[in-house]
Amino acid sequence: MLTTMSDSPVAISEKKWKELGDIIPPSPLITPPDSPSSISPPQLSENTLISISTTFFPGAQNNSSPSDLVLLSADSVFFYVHSHVLLSASQNSFNHLLPAESMTHDAEAIVPVPESSQVLNVVLHTIYNLSCSHYSPSIANLSASLLSLKRYGICLSSYISPSTPLFNLLLSHAPASPLEVYALAAEYDLHQVAVSASPHLLSFSLPTLTDDVVQQIGPVYLKRLFFLHLGRSDALKRLLLPPPHPHPPTPDCDFVEQKKLTRAWALASAYLAWDARPDMPGSTLESALSPLGERLWCEQCRGALQERIRTLIVQWSVVKRTI
Repeated sequence: MLTTMSDSPVAISEKKWKELGDIIPPSPLITPPDSPSSISPPQLSENTLISISTTFFPGAQNNSSPSDLVLLSADSVFFYVHSHVLLSASQNSFNHLLPAESMTHDAEAIVPVPESSQVLNVVLHTIYNLSCSHYSPSIANLSASLLSLKRYGICLSSYISPSTPLFNLLLSHAPASPLEVYALAAEYDLHQVAVSASPHLLSFSLPTLTDDVVQQIGPVYLKRLFFLHLGRSDALKRLLLPPPHPHPPTPDCDFVEQKKLTRAWALASAYLAWDARPDMPGSTLESALSPLGERLWCEQCRGALQERIRTLIVQWSVVKRTI
């Protein structure tokens, strides 16, 4: 019995192979006329090793109709798919590898493709609107998959939008590889992916961007990233500027006495503004400003300081964090 627990090769005999329903018939399979992609079926020996996708295998319930096409990856893994599904998703007949109409032959045609099995796996999961997160594809394979999807005439904006499997898969890499995800989104104009990935770049040092990455991101999304950083830094400086609100003068604390708090706030906020970063946490602001109250003996001044710090942290938390 053929197992489908992993994508590693499985050994089956010629007798077992035939019991699967002549998946690979003994004569050359039909492919588009004069197509250079057609191949002859392999000559099976008693212990022939073949690799079949664990998702796109013969009899898989990925579509209501039986598969009528086999895609063979560059590393010799078979993927059993439906030509009408590929054709409906593609704007160029799957890079002109398929005829304009679905296959109607009794046996599946075998069409070799240049992608590796890992990349082709992501491509087909995307077309079938299936999640392949359990395969844990690397960011490099996702990058190659986007290139292949584009080459096969797949509209990326239709298959990579919020709540779609590939959208979620790309964003799962954003915490660990934010720049790579943002660059991919910018390269293919995937605006929602770029927006969702941009908060993870608040701590990134923009001067360290390489020429290759800058070229991949392009001027539009590079400007948006710079404006995000500069905008948040400027916003923090503006929020730090106002000192705590003075309270009505009392016999023990008049306006002259309250100016001490105003000067202390100005010095502390100037220090923070000098090192203002777009990713500065609220806890840093609190730890830098709260000690100002240790030298205040007026309870109203202390209350005004704490209220000002709370207001600052709330205002900073609502400053836009995305492009």
